[in-house]
Formats: sequence, structure tokens, C-alpha cells
Amino acid sequence: MSMAIGGDQPLAGSGTGVSIGGFRYVRAPRPLHFPESEDVGESKLHLELCTLLYQVLKLAFAGRASVGCDQFVYWDAKDPRANLAPDAFVRLGPSDERFRTWKVWERGAPHVAVEVISHTDVGEKAWATKLEKYERLGVQELVRFEPEAEPPSLRVWDRVENDLVEREVTGKSAASKVLPGHWVIAAHPEHGPALRLSHDEEGTSLFLTDAEAEARRADAEAEGRRAAEARVRELEAERSGRV
Repeated sequence: MSMAIGGDQPLAGSGTGVSIGGFRYVRAPRPLHFPESEDVGESKLHLELCTLLYQVLKLAFAGRASVGCDQFVYWDAKDPRANLAPDAFVRLGPSDERFRTWKVWERGAPHVAVEVISHTDVGEKAWATKLEKYERLGVQELVRFEPEAEPPSLRVWDRVENDLVEREVTGKSAASKVLPGHWVIAAHPEHGPALRLSHDEEGTSLFLTDAEAEARRADAEAEGRRAAEARVRELEAERSGRV
């Protein structure tokens, strides 16, 4: 035998060894380094649009999915170069938790990934390379949004018979095959055209961010107060007319 279990017994045929967790091995493991971040320049618009989308997805799905934004996703435990950093991604299943990187062999492949294309991206050749990586990664749905195109464009790829195939998309919306809703291009008061998820294909019932949901609740409460005050004035006017 080349290895003894437990204790400090020497390895047969070897004068060295390492003990880990009560077992002895002929050599120490050679851990690979999987970086957590990379300095990549991005425009302020790109950052704002990605943050908006992350906030929407987190509020909508954090209780039933893991949601990421710009973390490295690794799919090959032997190759740290096999990675992508989607602008947003969702893995349905356990509720959300904090993570620095996403390793497919530990957590499974993201079901949905989103790329927001900015003017700093280097063209269709680079996109073709990235698309090949997404195919190897194993996503079920890939969404590409280009806000600065004329007009802004929305493209979607679906995994069909284990092939990542671009779907024919017309207009400014496309149903998600994974998430409950439609991807839509919707006008944002600060950022202009933005990628959102909507309950309907027209984009009239958007999934909201925390801030938007709070603003909507505040508006509803204010409207309720105004209605109550108006009713009080009506009742007072009726009583005054009877006196």
C-alpha cells in the first residue's frame, strides 16, 4: 500500500507525506486560485443599468433563487480561465445568500444570465467568443441588451436540445422561458432605455426595485389620505347644509 490512514505512520516507498483530516497523502494538494474580481472599466450608464436589474431580480426572486451581479462564474474545477462574469444571473432553488464567486461544480449552473452591452465592448467577434463560453457554462437562457444601439436591442438565446440557440425576437419584449415574466425594454426616468422584467409583454406591470415599491406604497397611502380628507369635507358640508 502506498498510503496509511491516520496516525503518523510513514508512507510505504516514500519518506514524505502530508496528513489532512486524519488521512495521509503522498503529496500536498496543489490548490488552484480562482480570482474574485478583475479591474475592468465600465461606464456609469452600464453600472446603473446593471444595478437596476440586479435590484429588480433580487427583490423578486431572492426567496427562491440565488441572484448574482458581476461575480465570476467558474465551470471547470481544473481551469480558472474557464470563467464568465455575467452582468446579472439567476439560479432557481435555494434562497439567496452572499457569495464571492460562483463555482458550477458546487452550486450548479445559473439558469439565466444577462449581458448588458456598452460602447466599450469590442464587437461581435468578442461576443461570439463569449457566446461559446455561455454554451459551455450551461445556462438555460441568455439575454443580451444593448441600450446604446439605435434602436436599443434585445436578443435572447435558449438552450434547445443542449444547444444554445438564438430566438427570433421582434419588438421590445420577449417571454422568459425560465422566470415568470417577460424581458422588456422600458423607459427609465434617469437612465433612459433599461432592461426590465415585466408581468406582461407590454411592460405595463414591471417587477419593481425596493425603492420603486416603497414609492408606490407611499403614493397609495397619500392617495388614501387625500380620499379620506375629501370624504370628511363632504360630510362636514352635508352637516352644515342641514343646520
